[in-house]
Amino acid sequence: MKHRLVLAALMGGWVSASSSVLAQPAAPPVTPAAVPGDGAATARSVHAAPDSLADLAARLLPAVVNISISATLKPGEDEDDDDGPDASPDDGPQVPQFPPGSPMEKFFHDYMNHAPTPSDPPRKMQALGSGFIISPDGYIVTNNHVIKDADKVSVTLQDGTVLPARIIGRDSRTDLGVIKIESKTPFPTVSFGDSDKARVGDRVLAIGNPFGLSGTVTSGIVSSRGRDINHGLYDDYIQTDASINRGNSGGPLFDLDGQVIGINTAIYSSSGGSIGIGFAIPANDAKGVIDQLRRDGHVSRGWVGVRVQDVTHEIADSIGLKPEKGAMIAGVDPKGPAAAAKLQTGDVITSLDGKPIDGHALPRLVAEITPGTKAVFGIWRKGKTLDATLTIKASPEAPDMPPTDAKTKGPSKLALADLGVTFAAIDDDTRAKYNLSDSQRGVVVTDVTRDGPADTRGLQPGDVVTEVQQVGVNSPDALSKELARARQQKKHTILLLVQGQDGLRWVPLPLSGE
Repeated sequence: MKHRLVLAALMGGWVSASSSVLAQPAAPPVTPAAVPGDGAATARSVHAAPDSLADLAARLLPAVVNISISATLKPGEDEDDDDGPDASPDDGPQVPQFPPGSPMEKFFHDYMNHAPTPSDPPRKMQALGSGFIISPDGYIVTNNHVIKDADKVSVTLQDGTVLPARIIGRDSRTDLGVIKIESKTPFPTVSFGDSDKARVGDRVLAIGNPFGLSGTVTSGIVSSRGRDINHGLYDDYIQTDASINRGNSGGPLFDLDGQVIGINTAIYSSSGGSIGIGFAIPANDAKGVIDQLRRDGHVSRGWVGVRVQDVTHEIADSIGLKPEKGAMIAGVDPKGPAAAAKLQTGDVITSLDGKPIDGHALPRLVAEITPGTKAVFGIWRKGKTLDATLTIKASPEAPDMPPTDAKTKGPSKLALADLGVTFAAIDDDTRAKYNLSDSQRGVVVTDVTRDGPADTRGLQPGDVVTEVQQVGVNSPDALSKELARARQQKKHTILLLVQGQDGLRWVPLPLSGE
């Protein structure tokens, strides 16, 4: 029997114009990661099993919301596009067996082999998910895969009130997203807890919108920690047996103190429904991402420019490494901080800022470090140990940018003669001219004066400025305001985050024009 790793996301069901619900393709069997020890038993309060969870549920329900999105699928796109590498071509619907040459055989053969063409009309789609309010002014946490293709997002509160929402930011690497709703009165909220204190066996509650059934509460326990479900570089999931189904994506996983310790994201299933194996993003992994999404609209990640793998027993035995743990370098990017620090293929990274490390956790922990920060890596090299200090750079991978606000007003261009650079809004024309992706956000460089300040700092037409002084900008007007603010503060240099052909980089630009 095949099992499926289902993004509980589209578990509310992508629904086409014909109202058919599409099942998710199956995924390969999950290989559990090693479950880390906890040792937090003496540091946390012990809960006696309550007779009822009604009081807790009543307190939490008002802050959990239902999210409805509508999207347009272009010809050639598939509802299953966000299944990623786990999707299998053999997992689709199977053609019933009919007598050879019969009309029904021909009908199903033609239906199953119909390929969309560019002339086909776009299809309107709808999906349901869950989320929870984290601030009285209406910021809501959910999953990226709930909102990533949305043309329109609406939120239904516990009392039935329906409000329009706008996407503030999203991050596909961690599958997290932030949206916002508005009201004249404060919203009820819930807060994040310390997910590192959650132990296997602790009782938990999941609240969400399974199958469109709003305000559904289920309970269970933490089944395991540190699960790797082959869903990305940053797999570190909490496993729970609390029922999670289609439409639960983005909903909260609560401890008995009523704090969010996880964001429900996926299930492992043979049928597409809950069999008691659900996965949640730990709150401690999500907090930093959520803060960046709220502040900047996207996530800037640390990067050192190495490819690593776990040190296995066989690897450790072959190179004489004891203890058998670490992240072995399999490749070094010549432009990365690791190359500058003269790290080599075959080196084993044993620690990060004094804490033991392995190949599974290293990418996630490095990504959490703010670019520009110095970090000390413990290195094992051919029987010798050494410390290497690396200055973390911004990841060259383009971040997921929020949608441009169509109501943004102001000039479409900004010419700064003293800096020798002209910026323009990203629109259909600039996207086509500079080959920018549909998801690219920011302000594009359209002209650079030869030997001017911008030219000497390496800016060139086609570069995209996404941040000014670590504040996201999506229009020339927004960039102009940040420049004015910096000048008012008597800054001599302004820091730009620039997306170019070689990835993201920080560019200091002198405001004096020198």
